[in-house]
Amino acid sequence: MDLAQDVTILDARMRDLILPIARLERISTGHLWAEGPVWNAAGEFLLWSDIPANRTWQWVPDLGTRVFSHDSHYANGQTMDGQGRRIVCEHLTRSVVRFDHAGRREVLAEAHAGKPLNAPNDVVVAADGAVWFTDPTYGILSAYEGRRAVPEQAGCYVYRIDPATGEVQPRITSMVKPNGLAFSPGGERLYVADSSASHDETGHRHVMAFDIGPGGAVTGGAPLIEVSQGVPDGLRVDEFGNLWVSSARGVEVFAPNGTPLGILNLPEPVANLCFGGPKGNRLFITASSSVYAVFTAVCGAGRIWRN
Repeated sequence: MDLAQDVTILDARMRDLILPIARLERISTGHLWAEGPVWNAAGEFLLWSDIPANRTWQWVPDLGTRVFSHDSHYANGQTMDGQGRRIVCEHLTRSVVRFDHAGRREVLAEAHAGKPLNAPNDVVVAADGAVWFTDPTYGILSAYEGRRAVPEQAGCYVYRIDPATGEVQPRITSMVKPNGLAFSPGGERLYVADSSASHDETGHRHVMAFDIGPGGAVTGGAPLIEVSQGVPDGLRVDEFGNLWVSSARGVEVFAPNGTPLGILNLPEPVANLCFGGPKGNRLFITASSSVYAVFTAVCGAGRIWRN
């Protein structure tokens, strides 16, 4: 697909973010619900989740795709920490886990206040080593993306795992269904998608912006953007602070102040995305049954943030 024909320009600044000669490439298809893409810089490969299939997939440039894990515990979002270890949200175990370089699995969070988490959904890591994750109920609503269960937490929160003590601390408790999350380039703002309109016609389809202080202190919190169709799920930030947000139309792009810049239109609703490749200028998109890749004119912001 010719990218120039599949981009809706809403603001002239969008032209500085895309490459007219770039082509949208489908690198994998046949999935039930592709989610959670993450680029492994050390290994130079992409991983993503197929949640209902209970699989994690791997794509290696010039080699193609293979099943990376045949039993992913219905993994959803994942990221890499500052030491190159993979951190994963597992729906089935209702936990956030970390895999070291030898593949050993360590549980980072599985409960708060003595009760099981809902179903950790997406995760990011700060420069101080703190792990932030969202905990909506999607993975326990049915057996399709995990196992049906009654929520035991009082709400759906955004948590911070303290890097020194390992304490699981709810830092944002005001959202209905917090989903994807990402930091601004300097780490002073945290963006969190609320996708509650997916199951409630009175729910939200916006991305909230919160101010982050020393030690992960959270202040403020106001809707910054709203997607045009569907709900926002995953999101990423580029080197200039622009937000790249998934929606039913594709990937919707917004300036740091929330101004809509444009849309990468895809043939399938998008669940999540990440920047990757050796230069960080390739956008990988998990979209329903398929995974797409396209080179962009900008690089993704660094994966490890200061707070």
